[in-house]
Amino acid sequence: MTDTPARLLNLLSLLQTPREWPGSELAERLGVSSRTIRRDIERLRDLGYPVQATMGAEGGYRLAAGAALPPLVLDDEEAVAIAVGLRAGAGHAVEGIEEASVRALAKLEQVLPSRLRHRVSALQAATVPLTGGDGATVDPHTLTVIASAATGHERLRFAYRKGDGTETKRLVEPHRLISTGRRWYLVAYDVERGDWRTFRVDRVSEPFATGARFAPRELPAPDAAEFLKRSMGRLQPTYRVVATFRAPAEFVAARLPHWLGVPAPDGDGDGECRLDVTTSDSLEWVAFRLALVDCEFAVHEPPELVEHLEELGARISRAAATTTR
Repeated sequence: MTDTPARLLNLLSLLQTPREWPGSELAERLGVSSRTIRRDIERLRDLGYPVQATMGAEGGYRLAAGAALPPLVLDDEEAVAIAVGLRAGAGHAVEGIEEASVRALAKLEQVLPSRLRHRVSALQAATVPLTGGDGATVDPHTLTVIASAATGHERLRFAYRKGDGTETKRLVEPHRLISTGRRWYLVAYDVERGDWRTFRVDRVSEPFATGARFAPRELPAPDAAEFLKRSMGRLQPTYRVVATFRAPAEFVAARLPHWLGVPAPDGDGDGECRLDVTTSDSLEWVAFRLALVDCEFAVHEPPELVEHLEELGARISRAAATTTR
């Protein structure tokens, strides 16, 4: 193999497998001399790849962990597997990595050959994720288009369905995607309305980057998360929910969505805990989630939540009484 760049990529691909490669075996695989392999190893080290060498009959070369992550060389199967995994992470399947998954997926899909994009899409379409049902479904393609436009400072057009069902067309300068655990939101400057807005991504359709670049504007908040919080506070009422559970805090926390709050041990009772949180979620939904904790509990405030629980309990009692046994 006389093409040095191609040989280096093939050598790097071999070294990225979790094993040690004797120099003689690498030379045979690549059709070059052992001396050429040694020179190529030095070239990779100069490029920042931490290639380690061990001496002896069982020694060889292997790629070790370094101070920074170097570029990876992936074969087709590996690229498809990573893309599918990132799509699952982007769909809030794994708490805490949603936004990083979208950024990585946008980078990967930008260079993914069309044949592999088709395989990823086909596999995604044939797979049904098991989710908790508390969040809205978002197409990963929509997320990656938005993320790429935000990263590249490109204006974005899309169709948007408002809460009342009204369909509108939007032209925006995307700033940041935010995952709240239940939903994805886009913080962007609406060009035609001349103001900053937040958009629920599950209501976005047909997004495409226009190619027109823009200079980032100053957000009227410390960061995008704070802007989203303020926007949501203006759009819907918030409630302080206070409840005690006759179960340990660990038991209750494992059965409550993390965005609803984390209960704390209650010093007034052995093994009890107390939830004290401010939320903008609907009280009907909060009542339903508290009832699913599977232990005795009492709600202290707000009074409206107590009323919703009474209605929910009466409805369930009527259903149980009329159900054919």
